Amino acid sequence: MFLEPTYTTIQLIERCKAGERKAQELLYKQFAAKMLAVCMRYATDRMEAEDMLQNGFIKVFQKVGDFRGEGSFEGWVRRIMVHSSIEYYRKHHKLLQVVDVDEAANEPSVNPVAASNLDARVLMALIQQLAPGYRMVFNLYALEGYSHKEIAAMMDISEGASKSQLSRARNILKEQIAKMEGTSYGYAG
Repeated sequence: MFLEPTYTTIQLIERCKAGERKAQELLYKQFAAKMLAVCMRYATDRMEAEDMLQNGFIKVFQKVGDFRGEGSFEGWVRRIMVHSSIEYYRKHHKLLQVVDVDEAANEPSVNPVAASNLDARVLMALIQQLAPGYRMVFNLYALEGYSHKEIAAMMDISEGASKSQLSRARNILKEQIAKMEGTSYGYAG
């Protein structure tokens, strides 16, 4: 049985910069599971997430020479995966109609007790059920920390559309949580 030599991430990066296929394979194996989880948040199913992952790693290997060692390599790869997922989304999904931004101000907030009882896997499953546009904006804003201005630029939509889609995604998630908890949230007054 042949054992592969072990390399540090830095060594693998340098070998990838030199175009070594074996180093690319080892780097892929090191990060694929974590990055698939990132892609799953943006995909409608596992097959779509795997396509996003493959496209993302192609970009990683094409751009590895651009990595300057500032910040973590994993964070750099993650940003590429997010952007790759957005590109995939834009090619394969149409944007949904958006709700009026003024409606967002009148929305009730989620019950904190119900939300605290949610398992992370259940919440992720609920997010997966969102329509693609809502899911993309929700993930970019709530999980990745992008501003509406940044999301608008990435997705080629207006800031208002980003805010509307986030608002609608939150509403849908609140309704789903309420159904799971056996309650409903009504408007006060």
